[in-house]
Amino acid sequence: MTCKPTVITMDLEGVFIPEIWIAVAEKTGIEKLRLTTRDIPDYDQLMKGRLQILREQGLTLADIQAVIDTVNPLPGAVEFLDWVRTQTQLVILTDSYYEFIAPFRAKLGYPTFFCNYLETDGENRIVNYHLRIRDGKKAAVLAFKNIGFRVIAGGDSYNDTTMLAQADVGLLFRPPANVIAEFPQFKVFHEYDALRDHLTELLSESC
Repeated sequence: MTCKPTVITMDLEGVFIPEIWIAVAEKTGIEKLRLTTRDIPDYDQLMKGRLQILREQGLTLADIQAVIDTVNPLPGAVEFLDWVRTQTQLVILTDSYYEFIAPFRAKLGYPTFFCNYLETDGENRIVNYHLRIRDGKKAAVLAFKNIGFRVIAGGDSYNDTTMLAQADVGLLFRPPANVIAEFPQFKVFHEYDALRDHLTELLSESC
């Protein structure tokens, strides 16, 4: 019997680290920055709203990065990632930005990240965002499958559901109730230990 190699693709924010924009909202007191893809499925609408708020408030990329520097991984995230890497290959697929996630590379043990990127002006203000490719999480999962991998995908928000649907196995981790209700086809996990146990079973059945 021929066995396909397995790659696990996981979201970042809400899964391994707190939501960056919520952390910024708490630091600045700007409540509208608490909105995430858990609340607004249209990512372009969400990001344009965020950038407008940053312009109105005079916040720069450096201001956002200063908040990010104070954010640490969720309890148990590092240990879970360390375990996954002993079992198979892992890629973190996030709609966040290289300019935001840089501090987490070391904090999470230098996993592979696929991110988007930001555009700033001469005063370090964020003026635009750029997607490497539209629906990049889904595209990455399809690409891995096209080159012969079995893909297990996990995420927590609306913007993860297309990659979960395309994966061989799609899982939700700590999703809000509205996402659970709208996507009942995906098994839900709330703790790393339970997710690790399920992945152990899946990896043992990879042939």
